[in-house]
Amino acid sequence: MKTVFFDVDTQFDFMTAAGALAVPGAGKLIPVVSALNKWAWEHSLVVVSTTDAHAEHDPEFRIWPPHCVAGTWGQAKPASTLHGGRVTVPNNGGVPIPDAPQYLLEKQTNDCFTNVNLPALLDRLRAERYVVYGVVTEYCVKCALDGLLATGKQVEVVTDAIETLNPEDSERTLQEFVAAGGRLIGTAEVLG
Repeated sequence: MKTVFFDVDTQFDFMTAAGALAVPGAGKLIPVVSALNKWAWEHSLVVVSTTDAHAEHDPEFRIWPPHCVAGTWGQAKPASTLHGGRVTVPNNGGVPIPDAPQYLLEKQTNDCFTNVNLPALLDRLRAERYVVYGVVTEYCVKCALDGLLATGKQVEVVTDAIETLNPEDSERTLQEFVAAGGRLIGTAEVLG
């Protein structure tokens, strides 16, 4: 079964205590995300890494404090989660997208499906299964899960590789995901 991994928003501004929108407890996920990404590459699987890439005065900053401004430390991902052959996919049309082991899919909202290049990338990758992990469960991870479920393919979320801001909202998100046909798995199952 052709599988694609989705590494959602594991950027310094979310993953570290010094980050502009630090998610409590997210730092502990960095080694887990690194292991998942590395395992994917060792098994010739593609990793789509969604990344916020905001302009300095981005409209989203009316909702959230400034974070992940393009080119800043906070917008970057930990080196251990990156492949040397990665390709950045900006959120503008007409961009040629070469084959790569990792795509850094830029976005300016919670929803990775707002990147105009994502539908074509998914068509090209022809996955039958998606494995999703990252932050934040009830926001950006939820958007990725919902969009991927809409493709009709198998979608799994790695429950020990996600983090939340509100446990009740996270629980509701996961319940809705399972009710819609998604599957909960653990890192050990993925790497096993």
